[in-house]
Amino acid sequence: MMVFPGTQTLPLFASQATGAFARRGLAVEMKPAPNSEEQRRGLAEGRYQIVHGAADQCVALVDAGTDAIIVAGGDNGFNHLFVQPDISDLGELRGRTLVADVANTGWSFVLYDILNRHGLKRGDYTIHEAGAPFRRFEAMRDDKAMAAAVLNPPFAIHARRAGLKDMGPVAAQVGAYLGTVPYVLRGWAAANAAVLSAYLAACIEGLRWILDPANKARAASLVAEQLSVPADIAAEILNVATDATNGLAKDADFDLEGLKTVLRLRASYDGREPPAPDRYFDLSYHRAARATL
Repeated sequence: MMVFPGTQTLPLFASQATGAFARRGLAVEMKPAPNSEEQRRGLAEGRYQIVHGAADQCVALVDAGTDAIIVAGGDNGFNHLFVQPDISDLGELRGRTLVADVANTGWSFVLYDILNRHGLKRGDYTIHEAGAPFRRFEAMRDDKAMAAAVLNPPFAIHARRAGLKDMGPVAAQVGAYLGTVPYVLRGWAAANAAVLSAYLAACIEGLRWILDPANKARAASLVAEQLSVPADIAAEILNVATDATNGLAKDADFDLEGLKTVLRLRASYDGREPPAPDRYFDLSYHRAARATL
């Protein structure tokens, strides 16, 4: 399976470390994603069986004719919009270069929607496609011409410490948003229902472990080890993940309103009406997983 390592992957790290996967007879290899395009292509081509990425990625696959489905919830993305320190208002991004994963994926659509609210249309700025969050952070840190990017922890924390300006959480502007989710090919899920349900049960077990205050010290050490960050940043990442309001969704619950926002933003970019959400998810495997816990 392929993931973007970060706050959203803490439950997976915990599932590995506590033996939740192994107890269910699962051997899970986590590959770090270079960008969302490789996640989508790799899933469609069968190189990865499970992907944890932005819900919009699954939507893009389905819209392109690949029969993929979201199988659980996850989070709202934990993303903040960062700009160079000389920028005081988002209107000043007119004519500037902004950094994105790729130009036509979920967090790019979030960025476009926020800028539209500040009077900037798609042609008022240039997009530099940098890939994964660490690459977007490095692009802004190393080149002051890279004026803005959407970043999540730990890279949002690194960005603040590097002097980049935090313009606040993107969810505060776009509303409920379905961020990182597990998604698979529908045919693979049907043929491997027991495996998928066991996998999701292990993920939920790891999530519960992360959210349990009794495990805070061990969880912080796990974060530091897996994300290669110092103890103080690990503690901050863990605080973000366990926030009762905006942290990881309890038991990977699915946010339907958040998916509707994802669909609205993509449809707005394409100049069409949002589609019905039902074709993009199947929660039967999640329900089966929870029934075993």
